[in-house]
Amino acid sequence: MTTESYQTARTTVRRIAPRGAYDRTTIHSILDEGLVGHVGFVVDGQPTVIPMVYVRVGERVCLHGSRASRLMRVLAGGAEACITVTLLDGLVLARSAFHHSMNYRSAMVFGTGEAIEDPAEKMHVLEALSEHVAPGRWADIRGPNDVEMKQTAVVGVTIREASAKIRTGPPKDDEEDYALPVWAGVLPLRQVAGTPVPDPLLTAGIAVPSYLTRLHV
Repeated sequence: MTTESYQTARTTVRRIAPRGAYDRTTIHSILDEGLVGHVGFVVDGQPTVIPMVYVRVGERVCLHGSRASRLMRVLAGGAEACITVTLLDGLVLARSAFHHSMNYRSAMVFGTGEAIEDPAEKMHVLEALSEHVAPGRWADIRGPNDVEMKQTAVVGVTIREASAKIRTGPPKDDEEDYALPVWAGVLPLRQVAGTPVPDPLLTAGIAVPSYLTRLHV
């Protein structure tokens, strides 16, 4: 895909349209910062949404799971999926209950699933997934063996249509409410890594790797 915009009639934001964005840079940045995507699909008329770890590789959102997983089987068979990612940046506290809101960055992707079976490509996606979650981890760990690779399904959902929706800034109260003696503003929120907790079975003397201490704030 060479287009710079993912906008279609289906992805065009209609409710508070100025918050919508459709350019690749904005949508990719949201996907690349998020860790969990909610994957929606329909089987026999039954809608299902499942939270999944994911990674963007080029123009595809890639997922992995057991070959026995219904989600993986359905997407590998070419089903259409809707994947949403939301980054929560703050609570917007207004003077009235009605105008409370949240600051956020969200992306919604529509695309068709495809099984990734080529061994080298499959391994590349699994490495990318590991590095997305914990950069530097892949070089430390034992990679998947042949049996594990056979048990693992990897699918890519090509980003065919997409939109982002973003809210920033303070609350927007009714003019007559600005004089109310009520605190108003934004409570910023962010996801941070805590102190690493060692496995009780960890061999003595193995230090926390530097790539994890860098994540800890």
